[in-house]
Amino acid sequence: RIKSFSQTTAETVKEELNNLKKQGAKNIVMDLRGNPGGLLPGGVDTASLFLSAGKPVVFVVNKSGVIDSQTTLTNGFDLESPIVILVDGNTASAAEVFTAALKENKRATVVGEQTFGKGVVQTIRELSNDNGGVAITVAKYETPLKNNINKVGIPVDIKAGVECPKDDVSACIPAGSFKKPEEAVE
Repeated sequence: RIKSFSQTTAETVKEELNNLKKQGAKNIVMDLRGNPGGLLPGGVDTASLFLSAGKPVVFVVNKSGVIDSQTTLTNGFDLESPIVILVDGNTASAAEVFTAALKENKRATVVGEQTFGKGVVQTIRELSNDNGGVAITVAKYETPLKNNINKVGIPVDIKAGVECPKDDVSACIPAGSFKKPEEAVE
C-alpha cells in the first residue's frame, strides 16, 4: 500500500518488493486507494522501477504550452512481474501519474474504480500573517498517450469493489487480473 508519493517512495517500494520476492512473491498489487498523490517526482521515480528504458512516464505542459517530457533513462528493476494497481475515486495526482504510466505502457492492469482526475501541477503560495495559502495551478499533466485526465480520471481495466480490508487486498482483485507485462490490458 502506498499512502502518498514522496522523495523516498521508489527506494522504499524497491526494498519491500525485494523482501517479498525473497519470500516467494510472484505477483505485485499496488494498493493506491485513497492515495491523494504527493510529490510528482515520487510517482515518476516509482513508475520507473517497472518500465524499460526510453518509456514515457508523464508530460508536464505549462501555460505557454511548453512540454517537459519525463521518460525513463534506464531499465527498471522489475520488468517481468505481473502487476495489478488497485485504485478508487480518491486516487489522485501523482498516484494517477504512476497508474497511467504503468497502464499506458502496458505494464500493469488497473482494477477498482475510476480515479479522481487531478491532472494539474500546483504550488502553494503562503498568505501574509499566517492567513493560510493559495494553490496556484502552474501546469497540467498528460499521460504517456497524451491523455489529459484532469476532472476525468483514469478508467480502470477491470471494475471491482474496493471495500476489501487494507490487510487483504486480494479480496478486491478478480481472478484473471494478473497478466504478464506484454499481456497487460491496453
